[in-house]
Amino acid sequence: MSAGTLWTTPTSGEGKAFRAVAAYGGVKIDIPTDYKHYEDNKKPEFLTQFPLGKIPAFKGTDGFVLTETFAISRYIASLAPNSTLLGSSPKEAALIDQWLSFSITEIRTSLRTIYALIKGVYPYNKNIHTAMVDSQIRAFKVLSEHLQTQTFLVGERPSLADFMLAGVLSSTFAMTFDAALRQQFPNIVRYYETVTGHPSVKDIFGATEYIEKAVQFVPPKKEEKPKQEKPKKEEKKPAPKKKEEDEEEEEESYEEPKAKNPLDLLPKSTFNLEDWKRFYSNNEVRGPGGSLEWFYNNFDKEGFSIWRVDYKYGKELTETFMSSNLIRGFFTRLEGSRKYLFGYLCVLGVKNDSLISGVFICRGKDIMPVVEVAPDWESYDFKPIDLESALDKTFFEQAMAEELELEGKKWADGKSFK
Repeated sequence: MSAGTLWTTPTSGEGKAFRAVAAYGGVKIDIPTDYKHYEDNKKPEFLTQFPLGKIPAFKGTDGFVLTETFAISRYIASLAPNSTLLGSSPKEAALIDQWLSFSITEIRTSLRTIYALIKGVYPYNKNIHTAMVDSQIRAFKVLSEHLQTQTFLVGERPSLADFMLAGVLSSTFAMTFDAALRQQFPNIVRYYETVTGHPSVKDIFGATEYIEKAVQFVPPKKEEKPKQEKPKKEEKKPAPKKKEEDEEEEEESYEEPKAKNPLDLLPKSTFNLEDWKRFYSNNEVRGPGGSLEWFYNNFDKEGFSIWRVDYKYGKELTETFMSSNLIRGFFTRLEGSRKYLFGYLCVLGVKNDSLISGVFICRGKDIMPVVEVAPDWESYDFKPIDLESALDKTFFEQAMAEELELEGKKWADGKSFK
């Protein structure tokens, strides 16, 4: 009997991982073969069950609905009888979750950003592209060192973490993990071929076509305008010619339309975000004439909104400097929303006992159009801040002044997005 239906695409790395987990664990799941992404996920019947219209999406035969990669993968693994997919002890389970998060946060997130830059989803920025490549290589170094003495990520048999990482790597091998990296990290190639070569999942992953050179951004070619013969003097008719010129201008403007961000269509606001960023950078936060006083005197609550931001996986944080790097990476991936956003995120606590929390000030009343440019936005919770609430106002001011303290954890470091 089927456990449910999984909506994904044949080339999705996560989709391959889910199918592999099910196959290895002996769990039957249905995959709609006629699903068309960007079409079916916009239909009312899909959005009724999955309001964000995203895949992967799962619906059990009992009507149980799930979204998000982490949740779906764990649920399918939990249905597998007598398997080691989720570990055989609390420590193994925690390590599996650690490597799951590593695969998604450290490798997949960078890969998605690179893909979006190369394909023109985001305006191409060489510095961001380079930063994402460097981020991936740091992750590959950590992974390769771990695999130096390990066949699988956790224990002696494949786990959920192995199939998820294999799914992510299958996408990576097709875009960024080229011949030079294969030579540098042979342990990763060996590991991937071991996991995907298991008889129960071999057909799901199929043969891997390794690329020789990482895919690079190619600027679009400018279309050459066809040369038009000048009309003879005696044939020139002023009125019709003016009309033709107007039509030609219309056609040229239509060829390269500039897509407007919906946030640019909002009514003009009296609050200038760039002025706020400059004032915050150059003045004390508290006290007369401080940036908080300026903010309260100028803030437009109709044109902007304030949000509390919390990193979901605080238990997985280790070194505080690594948490700072995580914030820096998130901010890098938010580059496309810089004109609509100001943020300050804090690292609170000490090594192996810390969390990330802070504040975003964004254009409009909805946070999603601003943060969804960053593929890892799902790793954070966003909650509206109401300055009429004493608790919310205190949180906002403490975050801005680097005085935030939560759950007994004091401010250790912070990064601003401005």
